[in-house]
Amino acid sequence: MKTIKGNIVDIQNHLIFKGEITIEAGIIKTIVEKEHNVNHYILPGFIDAHIHIESSMLVPSEFAKLAVRHGTVATVSDPHEIANVLGVKGVEFMIENGKQTPFKFNFGAPSCVPATSFESAGAVIDSDDIKTLMANSDIKYLAEMMNYPGVLFDDEEVLKKIAWAKHNNKPIDGHAPGLRGEDITKYIAAGISTDHECFTFDEALEKLQKGMKVIIREGSAAKNFDALIDLLPEHFKNIIFCSDDKHPDDLLLGHINQLCARAVKKGIDVFKVLQAACLNPIKHYNLDVGTLKVGETADCIVIKDLKDFKTLQTYINGELVFDRGKVNISDVVFDNLNNFNCDTKNVENFRFKTSAKKIRVIECFDGELVTNEIIADALIENGNLVSNTETDVLKMTVVNRYNNQKPAIAFIKNFGLKEGAIASSVGHDSHNIIAVGVDDASICKAVNAIINLKGGICAVNASEEKTLALPVAGIMSDQDGETIGVKYAALDKKAKQMGSKLNAPYMSLSFMALLVIPSLKLSDKGLFDGKGFKFTSLDIK
Repeated sequence: MKTIKGNIVDIQNHLIFKGEITIEAGIIKTIVEKEHNVNHYILPGFIDAHIHIESSMLVPSEFAKLAVRHGTVATVSDPHEIANVLGVKGVEFMIENGKQTPFKFNFGAPSCVPATSFESAGAVIDSDDIKTLMANSDIKYLAEMMNYPGVLFDDEEVLKKIAWAKHNNKPIDGHAPGLRGEDITKYIAAGISTDHECFTFDEALEKLQKGMKVIIREGSAAKNFDALIDLLPEHFKNIIFCSDDKHPDDLLLGHINQLCARAVKKGIDVFKVLQAACLNPIKHYNLDVGTLKVGETADCIVIKDLKDFKTLQTYINGELVFDRGKVNISDVVFDNLNNFNCDTKNVENFRFKTSAKKIRVIECFDGELVTNEIIADALIENGNLVSNTETDVLKMTVVNRYNNQKPAIAFIKNFGLKEGAIASSVGHDSHNIIAVGVDDASICKAVNAIINLKGGICAVNASEEKTLALPVAGIMSDQDGETIGVKYAALDKKAKQMGSKLNAPYMSLSFMALLVIPSLKLSDKGLFDGKGFKFTSLDIK
């Protein structure tokens, strides 16, 4: 029997009272009003309602150790990233690794592997695989349906996947950036109930009015909190919080608790904020997570106040997994699965011969996944298109890591590098190698560093080569979160020393191959027009 005293926060009834909670065998036995002089607060744990654990560069068991420090007790997790590398085998790895901790991971079945037919992935998950996964009690929902054109144009395979989710009475997550009008109406009518990709107030409002749950996202790269948070006071029953993609250095600093603090600071009612952060995901996804009621599992947190939401203790199933700085989650032993089959490259592989005067350029925006297409002057040396550091139009490449293929070339603005190159095998969604740099030699050096590691991130210049190995599927580390957070922060700092002005240069880089987000991106097969959903030319002749 455990007893916790504090100011008990009853979110549903909008009450706070001094009281005492008793826990027996992981279940809340009693909640009673009782006078005491304890000043901290007790409330249900936070839930990240849409996250790719892989983007933390940590396996689930290590992610859990960082998340509980910030009062997170559960996630709704799409294992889409590892599935693109390893297929169903990767999904099973995430489930089994997560099960060996008390943390409540709720994994979905990835709906789009590969994400499109315009890129090379390491695996395929078809409707037959979805049928099998949906019958698995460990799979809680059909993860984000990124192939919204497939929904709109009644693609048979897409509709089969949706049908299997409905057959098993499991929710279907959405992914519909910028979709409006009749298109979003049809998308919702297919049975898709959430969207975390809204980037304007009006877009999110339309989706709410048409019956969708809007998930406000604030991750390491995509940040939509400021644009959408003013919807919360009126629509608090249908709004949820998520991070989507959270890099390890950011996860060391905070999680969903940060969104709560920012919302309360804006003057939004704390009960409405906590309903979005703690309760709405449980109801929508039918999660086995307690809501601070008698008879439910004790998944609760003790926080210092209702302003900064600093976590003092975290309980999951009544187990004290975090206690004032100490994490009580054991290490998990696991094998490093991977799928990395390409040879090192030479500088000539990154040449792009043309006589064109103008080129199409990807315009990257800090804190956004969407890009713009701009036209820029071509800078040509000896017939080869090269980076122009004066105008910040830099050469970029995506290299197939599953087979030996010719690297795809594009140019990108706003990365700001003045020397060297950065590269990563975290390249959404297929996780090929992606790099950007000031010259072909630096780009080649960075790409080969990733190939030699069989996965990782790096920064190189004339005098130094800094790397972080990611041996699990080429996207996750086999080390602990503290270690990886520090190493990643050092690489982030190095990229900024080399000139990048982006808040999270590696996270932004990882999304420049994400074809399902408009408007101009690069896959291993070429430059892609995300609005027309077709390949386009780099040089304009």
